[in-house]
Amino acid sequence: MEHMNFKPGWKIFLILLSGIFLSLDIQAQRIKVHGNVKDSYGEPVVGANVIVKGTTSGTVTDIDGNYQIEAPKDSTLIFSFVGYISQSIPIKNRTEISVILEEDVITLGEVVAIGYGTVKKSDATGAVTQIKPDEINKGMATSAQDLLVGQTPGVVVTLTGGKPEAGGEIRIRGGSSLNATNDPLIVIDGVPVDNSGVTGMSNPLSMIPPDNIESFTILKDASATAIYGSRASNGVIIITTKKGMSGKPQINFNANMSVSTSRRTTGVLNADEFRRLIAEQTGTSSQAYQLLGNANTNWQDEVLRTTVSSDYNLSVGGQYKILPYRVSATFTNQNGILKTSSMNRTTASISLTPKFFNNTLSVNMNVKGLYIRNEFPDEAAIGGAVSFDPTQPVKVPGQEIGNGYFMWLQQNTGAVIGIAPLNPVSLLDDRSMISHVYRSLGNIQLDYIMPFLPELRANLNLGYDVSKSRQWNKMFPNSPITYKENKKLGIGQTETLKQLKRNQLLDFYLNYSNDFRQIYSKVEVMAGYSWQKFYKDGSTITTLMPDNELWYDKTYADHLQLLSFFGRINYTFKDTYLLTFTLRGDATSRFSKDHRWGTFPALALGWKIINEPFMQPVANVMNELKLRLGYGITGQQDISDNYFPYMPLYSMGFPTASYPFGDRYYNTLRPNGYDPNIKWEETTTWNIGLDFAFLDNRISGSFDYYYRETNDLISRIPVPAGSNLTNEIYTNIGSLRNEGIEFSISSKPIVTNKFIWDLGFNIAYNSNKITKLNKSNDTDYYIPVGGISGGTGNTVQAHKVGYPAFSYLLYEQVYDKDGNPIEGLYVDRNGDGVIDEADKRLYKSRDPKVVMSFTSRMEYKNFDFGFSLRANLGNYVYDNVQSNNSSYSAIYNSAGYLNNLISRGTKFQNPQYMSDYYLHNAGFLRCDNITLGYTWNELAQNKLKLRLYGAVQNPFVITKYKGLDPEVFSGIDNNVYPRPVTFLLGVIITY
Repeated sequence: MEHMNFKPGWKIFLILLSGIFLSLDIQAQRIKVHGNVKDSYGEPVVGANVIVKGTTSGTVTDIDGNYQIEAPKDSTLIFSFVGYISQSIPIKNRTEISVILEEDVITLGEVVAIGYGTVKKSDATGAVTQIKPDEINKGMATSAQDLLVGQTPGVVVTLTGGKPEAGGEIRIRGGSSLNATNDPLIVIDGVPVDNSGVTGMSNPLSMIPPDNIESFTILKDASATAIYGSRASNGVIIITTKKGMSGKPQINFNANMSVSTSRRTTGVLNADEFRRLIAEQTGTSSQAYQLLGNANTNWQDEVLRTTVSSDYNLSVGGQYKILPYRVSATFTNQNGILKTSSMNRTTASISLTPKFFNNTLSVNMNVKGLYIRNEFPDEAAIGGAVSFDPTQPVKVPGQEIGNGYFMWLQQNTGAVIGIAPLNPVSLLDDRSMISHVYRSLGNIQLDYIMPFLPELRANLNLGYDVSKSRQWNKMFPNSPITYKENKKLGIGQTETLKQLKRNQLLDFYLNYSNDFRQIYSKVEVMAGYSWQKFYKDGSTITTLMPDNELWYDKTYADHLQLLSFFGRINYTFKDTYLLTFTLRGDATSRFSKDHRWGTFPALALGWKIINEPFMQPVANVMNELKLRLGYGITGQQDISDNYFPYMPLYSMGFPTASYPFGDRYYNTLRPNGYDPNIKWEETTTWNIGLDFAFLDNRISGSFDYYYRETNDLISRIPVPAGSNLTNEIYTNIGSLRNEGIEFSISSKPIVTNKFIWDLGFNIAYNSNKITKLNKSNDTDYYIPVGGISGGTGNTVQAHKVGYPAFSYLLYEQVYDKDGNPIEGLYVDRNGDGVIDEADKRLYKSRDPKVVMSFTSRMEYKNFDFGFSLRANLGNYVYDNVQSNNSSYSAIYNSAGYLNNLISRGTKFQNPQYMSDYYLHNAGFLRCDNITLGYTWNELAQNKLKLRLYGAVQNPFVITKYKGLDPEVFSGIDNNVYPRPVTFLLGVIITY
């Protein structure tokens, strides 16, 4: 053991120092102080902080709100709790001090979640928007993305038809990629989730019941999203779920019942009209006329239905001793208007948010669980119901083949006509596709304030997202489809799909925050590390009935790892001038070691103009005026169906490609294409924004201009024969830009004791253009996309330099003097006298140029009434339903079957798939919902609040488009599940 030898000078210094502390202790005579802390409702505030000002000495209140602390008799106690206004009370030699804490409503409203932390909305330098579902129409949403529809400019949510289990395509400021995902990163309670979906569950947000969501925070520009680096090119949506609160338990129960029906159906020829058409086109003695039946069947009525659905949510939140908690459970039964489609979902969640060690350690634990049973229909029945012969019956009495369902059979032999369309009702009744999905998502987040340096805290977040699913797809024996699948002998088939997915997360960061009042500055510095691993494995096994003969067997396993280091500096000077700098380095296992790392910086500046001295004359009118400037780079590596695009890999071939050897057939392996030099796709964003508020925030809004440029675009492109192992590969091919303007405004034009009127309006404009495709210098080079039904390999969209992504590539139709299209006559654009591929023109795009939404909510006494309107302008749709069902030559096939035609539009003799006659302006104004409710606020001695409401969803759409629905994400209208009109009654109870 070493001995410490002090020089005489040091001894004298230590003696003097000890004397100083001794004298201070004598001077500061300490007394014991006790008391109680309550809220404005008289309920005890459990876990409130009681700290001696200027020291780290403190305590917390117990379950009854009581506290006891020892402090100098002339010191000051600070009482604080999250969501309440802190109070500083001098002791003045008192031994008992009780306080009432008031809720800090303003502070709660203005704090928004950002990556790895929170920030006051007034201090945000990036394009950040917060949405609180409680401020929208409660109780009407089935899934989380429903709450985002039309709520903020620049965020376009296109719901995937009317499927019960369907999600939606979410785009923030347009798509930044061609083939890599354009979905935003979704972070649920600190855990970034996998957007690629789960076998048997297409919607990744299904596990979050809308009633459990506290807020959405949408990060739009790179200065806000760069902290997430590798996955933030398409924006970030942070979902924060509800947590427990202090006080007695609060019970919430929501329930609703809804009736859904088809808003409209596709107009087709009825049976009598079809008979007349066949007679006119082929004659009454023709073979086609002999095929007509005697029935009068409306096939769309046969496959669609009116359904009843229900949704229930129960939650309990409060605090037990020092443990804030919230538990919830939901059950949803959603039945689709296409027969055999349904979703039954059960979810449960628990959230615990205790604090320990004088509130220096905050713990946030969240666990969510889901079980979902989906029954999927064969959606080919939708298109089949449009084109199937209306003179034929659903079933034929006494027919054994096809389980009695009408089938097209050869007249002489009775054999099945293999190329004939299938009875649409049989596709629903004689097929079964059922999935069972179990999923759990959770995390534990520890936030520790360093005792030796209270301005420094450490945050550790451990999270997971695990799902296990199984799906059974059955074709029943002797069903019509079994004569077109596998051995084409009517043999039944069972396809079993299994999948396991795991997502593991570790985030750790240090955060230092301090106010340097002497230099009017506030500094916050954060640095951290993140590791995330995605793993999936599964199998597809197909067996034939009744002996379970193995027909197909495929297994797979994949994994992906992401590694990141990140940091952020926030600096504020005089609460007026703001600066944020972010830097993140990411590595992905998706690319080779030479291209694995990417670096993503961002810089943002803010100026609170309202705080300048020259704004004082208008301070009584204007509440906020802030200018924002942002620049940043974000990355993209998410190719959803390929974890190793840089490696030469092999896939199992299908049974139809098996190779005979002796008396057995063996499955083959086929090589996949690859690019060893594939690398990060990078998006650079510039943003300028202005936030404003007037008249005590009765009028508030924001304006943003942005410019985004994506370089090294990841796209799947054709390659020359023999240059790779396949005809298409993923590679970096060029650049793409998005440029746009966003504006939003909200107001309260009327606020009285009896009547409140809230109005909201937002509008966004986005221009998208491909600026480079560097795999070819040919000015005519393009990448064909947008496959359609009809013909073989036909596509109607393309990517080409100088045009928006997914522009339409079609022939320009020529019309006669009466405005009718002339069959087969198109504009000879290059004037060479020949109509060929060179005469096609790129024209319009699937994406809207302008998106608007308008909301209104009025409250009169206890009544409330609201509605939401939404409009898309400049979006075009190729009507594949019309192009595939409008030619006379298609009504009769010499193989021995008939096809119906739709009633609208011009009929050609032969199909004209490549004509822009079928390209239509699909701009629309849609009413998303109308609600009317009544609330009782003071029932059961002011302990019970009850709201009853009625609503209608999707009541009307105003559009020039003649198809079923103008809102088609792909821009190609074909087999789209109809969006229903839904009438809903609900109740919300709070106790």
